[in-house]
Amino acid sequence: RREARLAAITAARERLEQRQREADIERGRSEGDDCKPRDEDGNPKGGRYKREFGVPEARAQDNFTDPDSRIMKRAGGGSDPAYNAQTAVDEAAHIIVAAELNNVAPDANWLLPMIQAVGNNLGQLPELGLADAGYRSEDNLKSAPIELVVALGREGKEHAEVDAQQYPHTAAMAAKLKTEQGQAAYRKRKWIAEPPNGWIKNVLGFRQFSMRGLERAKAEFKLVCMALN
Repeated sequence: RREARLAAITAARERLEQRQREADIERGRSEGDDCKPRDEDGNPKGGRYKREFGVPEARAQDNFTDPDSRIMKRAGGGSDPAYNAQTAVDEAAHIIVAAELNNVAPDANWLLPMIQAVGNNLGQLPELGLADAGYRSEDNLKSAPIELVVALGREGKEHAEVDAQQYPHTAAMAAKLKTEQGQAAYRKRKWIAEPPNGWIKNVLGFRQFSMRGLERAKAEFKLVCMALN
């Protein structure tokens, strides 16, 4: 049993290190960079990374039961091994028209794929997309194939001025959110998007996955959304 446990710990450590190497490469780091940020030509550009390439933070964790899951912050404090579920809800019928699941905590990377998923499922793109501040990014606002109303802060409140020269699309969204039309559109988001989440958790009682692994959990979540519809 000790040997089996040691093997499991070793495998978990290797997963963490591999995950960190992939994250560092995505940031533009490379093995043997001496912890020095470098430009496209490989020349040091000042500053210093806190950790060696591929070395996880001391607090990094892995789930022995389901290695595909990731540690994510929990509403109200704390953290759990979790997946990040995405839903797109129709205004008229109040049903989930697209559902996806991944193991990355930020939502921003999912805005454009979810718009496309709606188009794939329904045969046409939505006329308007409403999203909270978690989906805010200059690239999303620039590349979206439909009209959007995306909050720039909590409950659609803007807390700071946006540099229009550096972030022109974000500045345009800030201006839209100050109009009566933009505010009226965004107010719909809560009563369109949130009720299915409440029904899934509190009426269907689905608060944790029975399946392990990203693909199985994804299938389970989509089944739950079908049941809700």
